[in-house]
Amino acid sequence: MFLFLKKILCTHSIFINFTYIWRNIITQVFMKVLVCISHVPDTTSKINFIEDDTKFDVQGVQFVINPNDEFGLTRAMWLKEKQGASIDVINVGNQSSEPTLRKALAIGADRAIRINSDPNDGFFVAKQISEYIKNNTYDLIIAGRESIDYNGAMVPGLIAGFLNINYVTNCIKLEIDNENVLLDREIDGGKETLKGKLPLIIGGQKGLVEESDLRIPNMRGIMQARQKPLEVIEPYDFNSNTETLKFQKPLPKQAVKLVDSENLDELINLLHNEAKVL
Repeated sequence: MFLFLKKILCTHSIFINFTYIWRNIITQVFMKVLVCISHVPDTTSKINFIEDDTKFDVQGVQFVINPNDEFGLTRAMWLKEKQGASIDVINVGNQSSEPTLRKALAIGADRAIRINSDPNDGFFVAKQISEYIKNNTYDLIIAGRESIDYNGAMVPGLIAGFLNINYVTNCIKLEIDNENVLLDREIDGGKETLKGKLPLIIGGQKGLVEESDLRIPNMRGIMQARQKPLEVIEPYDFNSNTETLKFQKPLPKQAVKLVDSENLDELINLLHNEAKVL
């Protein structure tokens, strides 16, 4: 009788251990991550407008992955390498954005999706991505807190609202253990530590990873990216809520006036009468 009970207990223990291991495998291997990618001009590019300042001139402009999105993509790569997550990247844009998506694939993403439409405004972009997610479930959605072209800082928050899932912006730390999430977000004068559960959307920024952690695609990654799927889908039936009427460059900076360190009267006069700050 004792040996029979021992066998039952051992079998039960093995079953519990197997169940625990299998649950972890299922949670980790099949954790699906979606990274939103913006196709933005490099900050070193010279910006011009055409057609009476109503359109952005793309001639001679180099486009890159939005830096805040790239921080998020790099963090997603850590989740892939440490926990076996799969990574999809998504972009709302025309065919010109495909090299940017291919770069994301070369960095290590598994699949790319391009919604074939011009990204006219943040609401439109968020609505398009949200509709895609409704038909393709993800555990974690990573977006940059804002793009460096329009600095709207609205897309990830709108996606969270449309999908009714939790959202944390200005995220500078992300740790995931099964369905449990521990993260830090930057606030005025410090940081706030939060915990929650998946599914979740975050707005990432520098600090989520450091610039030194960003990955430059190697030749092997570039060759593999050519074989990875890049799916193009037609946009969902939504209209943009805004229309761009005109762009205007900032006024050129005025010439600097140097004042002798001994001539305080002239300095005060310039600050008072020209700069109007006194």
